[in-house]
Amino acid sequence: MKRREFLAAGIAGTAGIKAAAASIDKNEKSKRQYFELRQYHVINRSKVGEVGDFLREVGIPAMNRIGIQPVGVFTPMYGASSSTLYVLLVHRFLDSVEQASERLLADEEFRKSEFVNATLGEPGYVRMESSLMVAFKDMPKLEVPEKKSRIFELRIYESHSVKAGKKKIEMFNEGGEIAIFRKTGLQPVFFGETLIGPKMPNLTYMLVFDDMTMRDKRWRTFGSDPEWKKLRANPAYKDTVSNITDIILRPTRYSQI
Repeated sequence: MKRREFLAAGIAGTAGIKAAAASIDKNEKSKRQYFELRQYHVINRSKVGEVGDFLREVGIPAMNRIGIQPVGVFTPMYGASSSTLYVLLVHRFLDSVEQASERLLADEEFRKSEFVNATLGEPGYVRMESSLMVAFKDMPKLEVPEKKSRIFELRIYESHSVKAGKKKIEMFNEGGEIAIFRKTGLQPVFFGETLIGPKMPNLTYMLVFDDMTMRDKRWRTFGSDPEWKKLRANPAYKDTVSNITDIILRPTRYSQI
């Protein structure tokens, strides 16, 4: 079977990451987590299971041992290819991102696994895309939902310029959109500003619901809320989003989120 080709948009190196994060105040930065969102693209759905087996048995325990936790693993229900596995890593510090590969390869169980030592002829996956985000100041840490039976909504808001992207982030923070989310029953898991990754500038956030019925009901409540209507009408936030990607995800049994 001819392999599909994907854009490899991984982390661009220590210098680039630190330059992108330089605008964040040092004291504030220490309180805000970093989120690494990976997409593992595989040849077919059976390979998704193989990647998942590695993550469950070897990858996640090794990442937890070096302080990367929680680790969320999700499969798409709507809005993305079924041959893609979404993995969300939570880092406490930027150095954790920088040193992750080296520290994982120093872990004997990780280093010796068949998945890590896959051959060119039988790769574990075709390509892995990665985005690095920093948490919003008004929601500096990821919130793990208590319920296990749930679905997640991943939304990516692209902007036509850096200025527009910053204004949309301001709308969530100072503008109070996060607070309106919570008031109307939209339960956020995280909000992140993308520092490195594709389709920039953008922000990404995740919500959690019991099911699609609840999801639709909560969005209707949000859409009719008077505070949201007032905020949406504010000319300061007009034309800040140029494209929205909306993906519904289901967590795997071993997902820590």
